[in-house]
Formats: sequence, structure tokens, C-alpha cells
Amino acid sequence: MASGGKGLHVVVPLTPHYGWEEAKGFAEAMARILAAEHPDRYLAEMSKARRKGKIFVDYLRNGRGATAIAPFSTRARKGAPVAWPIAWSALGRLENAHPFAVGDGALALQRQKSDPWQGYFDVDQVLPLERLRQA
Repeated sequence: MASGGKGLHVVVPLTPHYGWEEAKGFAEAMARILAAEHPDRYLAEMSKARRKGKIFVDYLRNGRGATAIAPFSTRARKGAPVAWPIAWSALGRLENAHPFAVGDGALALQRQKSDPWQGYFDVDQVLPLERLRQA
């Protein structure tokens, strides 16, 4: 999802039997693996000084009590950008994380040919926690 701010939120459907710590632990492991395998592209630490030219993978959004913006919510910023669901296939065409604002969101919905998250709730997916423990 384009967050309507500076970044993207990867929204993943999971079967509903994981606790906060399991989900956050998995997200942290994925962030650290990405950063270790591609240190020139990804960073798993919050340090703004080290972020220049890299993508910060913010696993902390998965912690209990952490907040994240909901789809179609407006950001309290100039221009009122909106968090916008996008399909993986559209990711390469995305120019920034705030493609639409309140004023043009209705037109964007009318022009949209399909639901970018079609089938999201049909996915029965589990976290590969055992696999991560072996790594």
C-alpha cells in the first residue's frame, strides 16, 4: 500500500493464530535478512543518519501498540495525500508513496479497473517460523 507519506506498507494476509511477538519477530527477521543480503539497498535500523540512499524496512510497525495508516485514510499533510492500496504489478509504475490526494481519490477509484487486493481475504497463509529458526 502506498502510505500517503514517504514509504510503502507491505500488507500480508495471515491465518489468525499468531501473536504480536511472533508477527513482529518474523518481520524483524525478514528485515535483517534483507539488510544482511543487500546492505547497499536495505537497512533494518531506525538510524536516520544511515538511511541515505537506502530503504528502511520498518519491522517495528508490527509491534503491539504500534500504529500504521489504514487504506484510504488521509494524511494530515499539505495536499491531504491518501494511503492507497496498490497491486504488486503496479509497484514499478508508482512514482511516490502518495499517488492520490483527497481531491482526486474519487476519480481514481472510478478509473480503477480492478481491486488491487482482490483475493486478499482468500489467502490461507502461515508464517514459516520453523524455517527462520533453522537459518
